[in-house]
Amino acid sequence: MADFYTQVSERFLRYVKIDTQSDADSSTAPSTMKQKNLAKMLVDELSHIGVQNVHMSEECVVYGTIPSTLQDEKGISVGFIVHMDNAPGVPTADVKPWVLKNYQGGDVLLNKEQNIVAEVSRFPNLNKYIGQDIVFTDGTTQLGGDDKAALAAMMTMAEHLCSHSEIPHGPVQIAFTPDEQIGRGIDNFEIGRFGADVAYTVDCPRMGELGIGSFHGGEAVFTIHGIAIHPGEAKDMMKNAVLIGTELINMLPHLERPQDTEGMEGYFHAYHFEGSVDEARVKCLIRDHDRQRFEERVQYVWKCAEALNKRYGKGTIELKYTEGQHNMKETIDTVPYMVDYALQAMEAAGVEAKTLSIRGGSDGVCLCEKGLPCPNISAGYENEISRFEFVPVQSMEKNVNILLKLVEIYGRHKEFHS
Repeated sequence: MADFYTQVSERFLRYVKIDTQSDADSSTAPSTMKQKNLAKMLVDELSHIGVQNVHMSEECVVYGTIPSTLQDEKGISVGFIVHMDNAPGVPTADVKPWVLKNYQGGDVLLNKEQNIVAEVSRFPNLNKYIGQDIVFTDGTTQLGGDDKAALAAMMTMAEHLCSHSEIPHGPVQIAFTPDEQIGRGIDNFEIGRFGADVAYTVDCPRMGELGIGSFHGGEAVFTIHGIAIHPGEAKDMMKNAVLIGTELINMLPHLERPQDTEGMEGYFHAYHFEGSVDEARVKCLIRDHDRQRFEERVQYVWKCAEALNKRYGKGTIELKYTEGQHNMKETIDTVPYMVDYALQAMEAAGVEAKTLSIRGGSDGVCLCEKGLPCPNISAGYENEISRFEFVPVQSMEKNVNILLKLVEIYGRHKEFHS
C-alpha cells in the first residue's frame, strides 16, 4: 500500500483549524456563511490537483469529477460525499490540534492548565491505537474529525488519482456538503450535477465500519404555554411551563435514551430544553430501526401531549412533529454489489471490515430516499462531537488506500457483471 501519512496529516491539521460549525436555528443556506471559507479552499485545491468540472453552488455544495481512464472512457460512475460542517453544541472556534506520536497507552493530558484529561477508564477505545500517532485537541473544543478526517482522505485520494493516470478507473465524482450535522446536507444537493450512478458517504466513525442501514427518524418539538404570575400570588393561578416540560421529559421511557441503548435499539432523545414559567420548549429526536416500532414511538409522543393537555388545560402543549429520514437499507439492498465492493476494498487495505446499521443520520440516508444508493464508509474518527474527540493518522492513511482500492474495483465492474 502507498504511503499517504504526510499528505493526510498535513491536510487534516489544516482543515480542522477552519471553523465550520453549522446552526440549526438559521434559515439560510448554508446555515453559517463561515462554511464557505473551507469550501472555497477545497475548490482551489481540487482545481490545483487536476480535478475537472469543479463547481461550488450558491448554497455551498462543492462538486468535482475525475474523468475515466478506461479505454472506452466509460465505466460505472462512482461518487464519494463528505460533509464540511462541524456539529453545534460543542465549541469549534480556535481548534488547537496536536499529535501524540507513538501512543503507549494510559490517560492523555489534553490541557495541563485546565487539567483536562482523556481517561482510558472513560474512553477505553484509546487502547485500540497503541503504537499509533493520534491527533487530539486541547480539550476546549471538538476536533472536527467528523468529517474532516474524511476530507483529508478524500482530497489525498483525488490528488493521487489525478497524478497517476495509469490507474484504470471509471468516472469518479466528488462532492462536499454543508449542514450535514443539522440534517440539511442534501437539501440543495443536485444529483444530476453530481453525476454518479452509485455513491458512498465517508462518515462512519470507527475504521472498518460500513453503514448499510439506519434509523427511521423524526423530531417532536413541544411548545409549552404556561401562565406566569408573581410567586407570592401564584396559588391556584400559576402554570409553570418549566415544570411541565420536566414532567414531559420524565414521561419518556427512562431506559430508551441514547445513553442506555445500542445496536438496533431505538430511543427518544430530549436534546434541548429552554424557557421560563410563561413558555418553554422541548426538542426530542425519535429513532428506531424497525418501521412499526418507529411509528409506535411517534404515536407515543402525541399521547404524551394529549395527556398533559388533559391535565393542565387545552392548548398547554403544542406539538409540531417533523418526519425525518427512513432506513437506507431498503435502497442499498437493490444494489448488493456496492456492499461487496466496499468490503473487498477494506480487506485489501488490511482493515477488518464489518457492516452495521448506523445510529444516526447522514447525507447517504437522505440520498437513498432520493433514489441514489449510498452506503456509509468509515472515516476513522473517535468520540465525535466532543472535547475528547481524536483521530489516528494511520486511520486516515488507511482510508486513502480503501478509497483508491474501491475506485479500482469499480473500474473492473464490467468483468463482474458481463
